[in-house]
Amino acid sequence: MSVSEKDKLFVWHPFTHQLTAKPAITIVKGEGVYFFEDKGNKYIDAISSWWVNLHGHCNPYISKKVSEQLLNLEHSIFSDFTHVPAVTLAERLLGHLPNNQSKIFYSDNGSTAVEVALKMTLQYWHNQKINKPLFIAFENAYHGDTFGGMSVGARNVFNNAFENSLFNVAHIPLPTKENIIELKNTIQLWSEQHEIAGFIFEPIVQGASGMLMYEAELLDEIIAICNQNNIITIADEVMTGFGRTGKFFANDHLKNKADIICLSKGLTGGYMPLGVTSCAQFIYDAFLSEDKTKTFFHGHSYTANPTACSAALASLDLLEKEETWQQIKMIEEQHLQFKKKIETNSKLKDVRVQGTIIAFELQTEEQTHYLNNASQTISDFFLQKGILLRPLGNIFYILPPYVITKEELSYIYASIEEFLK
Repeated sequence: MSVSEKDKLFVWHPFTHQLTAKPAITIVKGEGVYFFEDKGNKYIDAISSWWVNLHGHCNPYISKKVSEQLLNLEHSIFSDFTHVPAVTLAERLLGHLPNNQSKIFYSDNGSTAVEVALKMTLQYWHNQKINKPLFIAFENAYHGDTFGGMSVGARNVFNNAFENSLFNVAHIPLPTKENIIELKNTIQLWSEQHEIAGFIFEPIVQGASGMLMYEAELLDEIIAICNQNNIITIADEVMTGFGRTGKFFANDHLKNKADIICLSKGLTGGYMPLGVTSCAQFIYDAFLSEDKTKTFFHGHSYTANPTACSAALASLDLLEKEETWQQIKMIEEQHLQFKKKIETNSKLKDVRVQGTIIAFELQTEEQTHYLNNASQTISDFFLQKGILLRPLGNIFYILPPYVITKEELSYIYASIEEFLK
């Protein structure tokens, strides 16, 4: 029995309709931007394996650093103990994060980084005996699959089954030049009528909802009105962090910085799970008390895993090299050139670019939606071309590892043009 057949028997895959799922492709090797399967085919990983891979698969430098760590300390409890990789990583991350960030809290992935942020916010008010239970979030938001993450996310196919178990959240549309005054007035009114704990957002790009993009200047205005009304702001940078938007963090596009920032995905360069929630000093201070009930009672068995921290440190080493930023700039320039070439194609509803992300919204008879039937057609076509894309319904996108070449990008672009014909 083949690996693929055993997989069908024993494994339950994420975000997969099990009844109609095709046999899974068996990957046996990764190198640079490529996956190699057991049948000899290779695929360009054009979406960085769900946006996590920054520097290419089996990057020699990161692999070496992880191997060295495994021979020294694979894991350690992180309550009452610490270790060099975690402390060094916290210090270095704070060196790149906005100046208002002062503490790093470790968890396991993007969803838990968000969960930590929500709990920090609620307990920040609770510790001061202030009742503020309500969050504001954007429509179409995706903040993970834990219950807090689902609650602040859009109510859609991802969480319909759990709707009655989610806490109440007020959703607002993405800001535009046309609605920004109305949005600010709404937040002002809500802050007067309700007890609003925080505002959570994916800065300038909403990933899972279809790579929806909006202007940093407008987000700045919303953060400003939140600051004026004592509403804690949370930036979910799980996808947008580490160069994806053209700057180190999407917060770097903003004048007004978030109070809490969530990180994961590219944090370890795509090697292993690790989540980070950073916060401003005033958040941390609310948990400093002789009263032990004000402790932040949250943790994971693998919190600050030293092997994962070592992978993150190695990824940071590469991110701090000028060559990596030259690559990021090259990818953005190539995307913008291709957008200009293809944006008038009648088969496309929209083409949008932000940093290393380019997204294509396909015209279909169905509405734009995650379950749009165009998804399978798109996926199948590009797999035949040796390109791994995972469409979000009728929206497909390129979000590649930074080591991709102009030639490899050109091949993907040419394949897109062929698909549209």
